[in-house]
Amino acid sequence: MAGEFLDQIFVRTKEWILSFLAGAPEWLTPIASSLINISAMLGVFLALFALMSLLERKILGRIQNRYGPNRVGPMGLLQPVADGIKMLIKEDIVPDRADKVVHFLAPIMVTVPTILALGVIPYGRNMTPFSIDAGILFFFAVGSATELAVFMAGWGSNNKFSMLGAMRAIAQMVSYELPLLITVLPVVMIVGSLTPDMIVAAQSGYTFGVLPHWFVFTPWGAAAFLLFFVSGLVESNRTPFDVPEGESEIVAGHMTEYSGFKYAIFFLAEYFGIFAISGLAVTLFLGGWHAPIALLQFIPSWIWFFVKLGALLFVFVWIRGTLPRMRVDHVMNFAWKFMLPMAFTCILAAAVWHYQARGLMAWIWSSGILVVAYLALSRLLDAGKKLRTRTYRFAE
Repeated sequence: MAGEFLDQIFVRTKEWILSFLAGAPEWLTPIASSLINISAMLGVFLALFALMSLLERKILGRIQNRYGPNRVGPMGLLQPVADGIKMLIKEDIVPDRADKVVHFLAPIMVTVPTILALGVIPYGRNMTPFSIDAGILFFFAVGSATELAVFMAGWGSNNKFSMLGAMRAIAQMVSYELPLLITVLPVVMIVGSLTPDMIVAAQSGYTFGVLPHWFVFTPWGAAAFLLFFVSGLVESNRTPFDVPEGESEIVAGHMTEYSGFKYAIFFLAEYFGIFAISGLAVTLFLGGWHAPIALLQFIPSWIWFFVKLGALLFVFVWIRGTLPRMRVDHVMNFAWKFMLPMAFTCILAAAVWHYQARGLMAWIWSSGILVVAYLALSRLLDAGKKLRTRTYRFAE
């Protein structure tokens, strides 16, 4: 019973708060419930943003054999507070020839979609802030507004570097939004629902109590997860796909003419986007809030969700500290010549896996389709390249 109490502690706390409105008008209770959900969600992810901004710098320092923040507070734990104060007191500079209204609205427009997308993800058993029937469709519908906000930032700044960065960002985001969306379709096909709670429920159960029924442990699910994760890196403008923010190329992309707190809001939106993409990946492919083995089901469901979320966030940071930035033409070629065809292949592999009754032959056929497509597309990307053996010469 103690495990059940901890698992539902936040749900029961919300019910306890709403019990004070027992004699209030009926229309007030849904509004209060929504406000509680919004406040809790913002509180958790704002705290996670502050923690992530510190841990990322610490982890990158460890990877690159240097110190991370270690001056402000014990072990640098107060560095996010110092950064927030610094951004608040910095001067807000707006270019004279900029479109003042568009320049002001762009940071807001880039943040709101990411916050809305976080509202449809199930963070634990009975812990979906806003459970709607077409939650996956809503996620991508609001997320597509990010491109408009990026264009507003570039256009409203009236700066050639900002506009160039915005156009590169939009081209990249649109190109990878297609495989990001298409890799979700196999999951929707297999489950037969666009509701995140139904998708998590479809991944319940274990084989011999050890192997969970997560979609990532199927041939098409593993391929779709990798494609989804790479597309999420691009959508979040993270290394090695941070071409729109290449400081050495175009200053700071669409954020060139932003300073102070507006500049901080762009980074807040970027991290919220990472949280949303990672949370959706956990929901679609990693079993959501389900435990990895049956023996660990006594641990509260929301703990498992955030453990999986933290693991994906660590991979985001690990990749940033390991891989160099890709060239822009390579990024676009990779999207259209490899990612998109492989995403469609995942749909075919999932269909074969389903109609072969999900047995041994289903695994063989599904894996075969993916391997053949991978080898063919890899060969296509290499075609026409005249690669020569590199000769190293040393000065004497």
